[in-house]
Amino acid sequence: MIRILATALLALGLTSSGAFALSLAELVIRDGVAYKMFTDEPFTGKVDEQLGQGAFKNGRFEGPWVMYWGNGQLRSKGAYKNGKREGPWVRYKKDGTKLEPLSGTFRNGEKISD
Repeated sequence: MIRILATALLALGLTSSGAFALSLAELVIRDGVAYKMFTDEPFTGKVDEQLGQGAFKNGRFEGPWVMYWGNGQLRSKGAYKNGKREGPWVRYKKDGTKLEPLSGTFRNGEKISD
C-alpha cells in the first residue's frame, strides 16, 4: 500500500506543471500579470472557486470566464484573449439586472457594439 501511494505521489510530482485549479486568493497581480503567490513566474492554469471560474495563460486571463457576486448572483460572463475581453460579454449588478454600459461585444478589449 505504501509503495502504491509513493508511486502515485511521484507520478503526480513528475507530471504536475502547476496548472491545477486554485482560487483567486492564491494569486497576486503585478503590472497586470497574475502570479501564484511566492513565485516570479506568470501563472498558467485554472481558477475554480465559488466566485469565479476561468483560466490564465502566461499570467493573463484566457478563454471563457464566469464570475459571481458574493450573494450568488451572476456578475459577468464572457471570454478573454491575451488578457483582453473578446466577443460577447454580459455584466450584471448585484440584484441580477444587466449592467448595460459594461455589456456588449468586445474586440481586443474594446467595446465594438451593444
